[in-house]
Amino acid sequence: MRSLSILLVYNGKIPSPKYGGTSRVVWYLGKELARMGHRITFLVGEGSSSDFARVIPFDPKRPLATQIPHEVDMVHSHIPIWEPLPKPYMITLHGNSGQDREFDINTTFLSKNHASRYGSKVYVNNGLGLEEYGKPRFDIQRNYLHFLGKAAWKVKNLKGCIQIAGERGLPLHVLGGHRINLKMGVRITLDSNVRFEGMVGGEKKNRLINGSQALLFPVIWNEPMGLAVLESLYFGCPVFGTPYGALPEIVTSEFGFLSNKKSELVNALKRIDDYDRRKCHEYICDNFASNHMAQNFLPLYEKVLNGIPLNPIPPRPVKSDPPSLLPWYND
Repeated sequence: MRSLSILLVYNGKIPSPKYGGTSRVVWYLGKELARMGHRITFLVGEGSSSDFARVIPFDPKRPLATQIPHEVDMVHSHIPIWEPLPKPYMITLHGNSGQDREFDINTTFLSKNHASRYGSKVYVNNGLGLEEYGKPRFDIQRNYLHFLGKAAWKVKNLKGCIQIAGERGLPLHVLGGHRINLKMGVRITLDSNVRFEGMVGGEKKNRLINGSQALLFPVIWNEPMGLAVLESLYFGCPVFGTPYGALPEIVTSEFGFLSNKKSELVNALKRIDDYDRRKCHEYICDNFASNHMAQNFLPLYEKVLNGIPLNPIPPRPVKSDPPSLLPWYND
């Protein structure tokens, strides 16, 4: 493909100062496309910066069409678009939308399951910018489990994580929350076996994951992709979670165990040392690096530039009223 001028649109700040899953993915994608010789412009949140691309502050009060530079060949938006644009464009949906409506015909998704829930077959898996994680160490002692995500979100099931770790008798480090949470109702975790690290990023996050035996990820929603899963496997941590959303696509029996029953996850943790940490790491390097993500987007860019719709019909949620929480058996 010829060198393109690509506008990446996101309403958050890049690079993310802390965790920021979507922000990190947009950053990794832009960096990889630039390495491939494409000219990248970020239209992103105020305060963003980049040493490899032009940055334009995104103004949520103005129509997106008026913020697109004239020299851009195509637009890749990471926020929904509900207006016509003067340039070829595509959209990546990063979450689970609760809107029962048609999405743009050029919408892509993050996993096979994510796409199928909107009647689509078009998806590109997230990828990690591996150079930002350093080399994992497999020779250090690992004596705790970890949770990675927004602890305040009920769908992430931190309560289930705490129960699993407690029954297994292992300490739990929570990466992405605080012991006292007042944002989504009052929650105070008194268990001294649980250590809250707050919203961590960079070297501290990498060090904490690298010191963990495994990721606990018993989510009770359809996880669109699970960046936390990729990051944990990269550092050699097998994943113990629920079989929802994209998780069965990523976490095969070689790299973890999935069940929506607490007792089965607790029992599976007894075999935690049976997993090959180096193979977990190599699996991510071989399949979920940012260069794979960028390469997989290029054929979609070509379709868009040739005026070929990415979906035969506009995607729409297959279930108009999906359950807010999926089953979790606390026995």
